[in-house]
Amino acid sequence: MQLQEAISQRISEALQAVFQVTVDAGQLALQPTRKEFAGSFTFVTFPYTKQVGKGPEQIGQALGEYLKENAKEIRNFNVVKGFLNLEIEEAEWLHLFREIMSNPDYGQGEASGRNVMVEYSSPNTNKPLHLGHLRNNFLGYSVSEILKANGHDVMKVNLVNDRGIHICKSMLAYEKMGNGETPESSGMKGDHLVGKYYVLFDKAYKEQVEVLAAEGMEKEEAKKKAPLMLEAQDMLLKWEQGDEQVVGLWKKMNSWVYAGFDETYRTIGVDFDKYYYESQTYTLGKERVEEGLQKEVFFKKDNGSVWVDLTEEGLDEKLLLRADGTSVYITQDLGTAELKYNDFPYDQSLYVVADEQNYHFQVLKATLKKLGKPYADGIHHLSYGMVDLPSGKMKSREGTVVDADELVQEMIDTARQQTEELGKIEGFTPEQAQELYHTLAMGALKYFLLKVDPKKRMLFNPQESIDFRGNTGPFIQYTHARISAILRKAGEMGISLDATSFADFKNLHETEQEVIIQLVNFPAVVKEAGNLYAPSVIASYAYELAKSYNRFYQEVSIFNETDEQARSFRIALSAMVARFVRESMSLLGIVVPERM
Repeated sequence: MQLQEAISQRISEALQAVFQVTVDAGQLALQPTRKEFAGSFTFVTFPYTKQVGKGPEQIGQALGEYLKENAKEIRNFNVVKGFLNLEIEEAEWLHLFREIMSNPDYGQGEASGRNVMVEYSSPNTNKPLHLGHLRNNFLGYSVSEILKANGHDVMKVNLVNDRGIHICKSMLAYEKMGNGETPESSGMKGDHLVGKYYVLFDKAYKEQVEVLAAEGMEKEEAKKKAPLMLEAQDMLLKWEQGDEQVVGLWKKMNSWVYAGFDETYRTIGVDFDKYYYESQTYTLGKERVEEGLQKEVFFKKDNGSVWVDLTEEGLDEKLLLRADGTSVYITQDLGTAELKYNDFPYDQSLYVVADEQNYHFQVLKATLKKLGKPYADGIHHLSYGMVDLPSGKMKSREGTVVDADELVQEMIDTARQQTEELGKIEGFTPEQAQELYHTLAMGALKYFLLKVDPKKRMLFNPQESIDFRGNTGPFIQYTHARISAILRKAGEMGISLDATSFADFKNLHETEQEVIIQLVNFPAVVKEAGNLYAPSVIASYAYELAKSYNRFYQEVSIFNETDEQARSFRIALSAMVARFVRESMSLLGIVVPERM
């Protein structure tokens, strides 16, 4: 039984003994005591005033006195208005610490039997990954790891947007202006090369629109009638019809992009269990549209386009298939949802997609419910806010996209500069130094993007993220490296990390107790992060643990301590902090170095 459960049980017994009020221990909510008050757990008495017939402070005082007298875990208490703050006996904290030491799976949830599929990244094959993709990838990877830690069976998938009008734009521009250029001949990564032609298409297309508008055509009409747009639409039609030349060009350009994406994924440290491709799912989506027509839950308009009416669901009428028979995003999403469920019968399917698509996923879920699909209820849109730089929002079509590869390289260069200035690489080989710069850069980038609640739009500041002080990845990484040095020194001195080496240790320093409390809370933090799909909960925990440890390190001596039991305990405490810093950062996809 965890300490929090034990305290809840004692309070339940106290309510019965003092006031003859029966409340199940599982219904009693405890919260961490606020820092300005003495105590570890706080019980709120306001909800019980009617049942007991007394004021909240009187209830708190009576319960506190009973618990201090009858509960071995309670050392003392104080009441602040309707809040009963409970101080825990030192022996309980030491007992819990020893239990944590002996349990290598502490914080890992038992197998839940639930299947969860997490779809993230979802790039388009007409341009490279950008800053927004980085938040998406880090969020998807981290949520997957957190859900695994909660005992769920998780499958990480990537749906590649490899077909559609936007892909044809890059292909058409390359066909007209490429002159046989390849990644090898240009010295560019494949995804960057294809992205270059997407930008060139947009530039030429806009010029055509301006010319038509200048000739007196309405702007909206000019956008539809511009020759390049008509050619791109024709190319899409040819692709869907299996035109050999168009499909050949599509395969060649996509292969360049995939090689580029793979390189970026390796660099940023994310992976996938399975890839899906829209080119392989849109036909299944068309079958689902046909099924909806037969079930009369979809309808055709006079021009032949197919729609679903979701006005009763508080949404709108939604296009499912164009008049010319070509599919739209929702078409392939209907197919992909079925394919995913057939491959991995999920209880929940998470889509990590920016909040600009909130409406789209409401429509997807509602449409699948109309079709009577058993997996419709499991669909969950893990919506996240956009990422801005101090210079403003990114726009890929103008060619001003904040490129992921360039940003990662900039972060590595910044990590090198900061580390060299601080002189933290003495004794490193050039290869080790390079690995450290990459570790720090990715730690800074991932932590900065994940420490914010996913739903919030955020401003990313590269310089601020890589600071070795404050709420940053490098600060936490440095704390781990510092502890690793302590543990190496302890090993050289032959000091045992076994719990028997401090069997009679007493008199915890307040900073030691604070660190133990943080360690004890780890399972609850992992559970909360899993319930909320929020890596920010883990990031906050890692930072608070590192802060608590650094306070302990400043106030309590380790190697100068003359009492051998106290010294052994402090080294063991340091080892456990390193372990939970490592585990929590690993849940964020962040590596912590042994040396800095």
